Amino acid sequence: MPQPIPNPLLPSAPASPPTPAPSPTPHQKPAVWHEQNEELEDPILRDARLVLNNTNRPARESFLTSLVDQLDNQTLSFLHRLVSPKLKKDPFKVLPNELCLRVISFFNDPKTFVRASSVSRRWRELLNDDQAWRILCEKHEYRRLSSDSSSWAGSTPIQASIAHWPSFPRSTSPTRDLEHMRSIDEYTADSRTSAEPAPERRAKRARPKSTHRSHFKHRYMVESAWRKGGRMKAKHITPDQGVVTSLHLTKKYIVVALDNAKIHIFDTQGEHLRTLQGHMMGVWAMVPWDDILVSGGCDRDVRVWNMATGASVHALQGHTSTVRCLKMANADTAISGSRDTTLRVWDLKTGTCKSVLIGHQASVRCLEIYGDMVVSGSYDTTAKLWCIETGQCLRTLQGHFSQIYAIAFDGKRVATGSLDTSVRIWNPYDGTCLAILQGHTSLVGQLQMRNSTLVTGGSDGSVRVWSLNTYEPIHRLAAHDNSVTSLQFDDLRVVSGGSDGRVKIWDVSTGTLVRELSQPAEAVWRVAFESERCVVMASRSGRTIMEVWDFTPPPDDDERRGIRDLAMTTEAVMPHKKTLVGDMAMDDDDDNMMDLPPVDLDVSLSLGNEEMMDAYAEYDDDAMKEEEHDA
Repeated sequence: MPQPIPNPLLPSAPASPPTPAPSPTPHQKPAVWHEQNEELEDPILRDARLVLNNTNRPARESFLTSLVDQLDNQTLSFLHRLVSPKLKKDPFKVLPNELCLRVISFFNDPKTFVRASSVSRRWRELLNDDQAWRILCEKHEYRRLSSDSSSWAGSTPIQASIAHWPSFPRSTSPTRDLEHMRSIDEYTADSRTSAEPAPERRAKRARPKSTHRSHFKHRYMVESAWRKGGRMKAKHITPDQGVVTSLHLTKKYIVVALDNAKIHIFDTQGEHLRTLQGHMMGVWAMVPWDDILVSGGCDRDVRVWNMATGASVHALQGHTSTVRCLKMANADTAISGSRDTTLRVWDLKTGTCKSVLIGHQASVRCLEIYGDMVVSGSYDTTAKLWCIETGQCLRTLQGHFSQIYAIAFDGKRVATGSLDTSVRIWNPYDGTCLAILQGHTSLVGQLQMRNSTLVTGGSDGSVRVWSLNTYEPIHRLAAHDNSVTSLQFDDLRVVSGGSDGRVKIWDVSTGTLVRELSQPAEAVWRVAFESERCVVMASRSGRTIMEVWDFTPPPDDDERRGIRDLAMTTEAVMPHKKTLVGDMAMDDDDDNMMDLPPVDLDVSLSLGNEEMMDAYAEYDDDAMKEEEHDA
């Protein structure tokens, strides 16, 4: 018998592990390890599946209904979680582009645009379509500078059909969360530049954008800055208290007239350019037109200036008393009204008087031009409508019981504000009074008319918004504690300044206070604004100060980089030191400050603004007469 092979291992040594199973070949399926009860399908479930597969829809629905009726709440909840995702379907993947953009047209909030664009690539593609942003611009009344009709010249049939959709009512005011608008930029930039080489992306980024999306973003950020934000630069005009008699803000200049016979020209950033000197006494009226400025005052002269060079072009003489109001019909024609009861039409090219309009019995306080017609308001309680070309008086509007201080004319209606506390609306073609607007309790010295809306401000401190369709008040605003010294409005806001030293911004559609601009001052002389800039002339700490508010959005990264490079180059050539005081950027160099005689502030604040201005003008005019008498 063969001998058994002895165990080479000691009894205490562990046994050898079993030999592993061979790896499956490509023709063999890997082994699946299951419990024995999992390998066997329940015959009831198998039969139920066969029933569902072999029956029609009504029978299948009846069978499932009977099953659902037998389930408890926990199982029904599991069934809901299982079925709900299978029923969800993206409509934008199924619907045509026309219907998708039609659905998007009901989005009112830009934040909704941002959130929707992060749903999927399809949603982002639709929401980055420029026509969707065009519709959003229409809803918010963010009109473009150029006509929208031209942008549809090469549009697709989808875009053309959208162009004829009805307009939408204005939505609620935009929020102040600018992060959402930055998110829009990121989404759009990613989708447009992901497949482009880096050099091409940089070249495209440098090109100016003119899409509705970029336009909406710009306007949205501007409106948000008006509500809470903006950059303010303050500049001292004079170390002493002075009277700002007139303020104009144009695309190129800020023009300030004072009662010390000087006119100061600043750029739109508030940097002093030049001072126009030529008047002998206070300047009480002026009007700019491009680079031309026409001014008049207590020295009875009407002067024509070139603001680009500072040169005096003409000194027009003819009035025998203070020039109280000025307007320009075109670049070559100006009309002045004076305390000598006359109006004069001037040819600015030749420097001659074309005609003298005689008819008022007292000082001409205000005038307004529309086309070839000019309407004037006088202290004789009447307003007169004149033809500029012929100098003929067309109508006399009678009805006020006291002096007329303010007037507005849009070609269809004439509005006059008087010391009798009323505002009258006139038909300029037959001279009839269409309505008497009552509500102010003191002099109405501020008027502005725009489309079918009239805004008035009075010495009682109130601002009222009127509908010219119904002649009823829309809003009654308790704006200031004292006289309203300055008033201006556009389609979105009303900006008012008062003798109480405050500047307030109101929502023209709701009548609510949006914000107070700047810190309270001793008095606010004048306020002027445009879409992205506001200028305030005020008295603070005994000094006349000019505040320039800029609501322009901050530049993009590429623009910011270019501005930084330009600033570094400029500082290397012309270093200029500035000191920051709170939110105000003050120039350290005060050599350019212009001196003005001090004014009794208590007396100034005790008078209404219009009466106070007239008192100053009469004082200067009387002083001029005394000098002539002494001579």
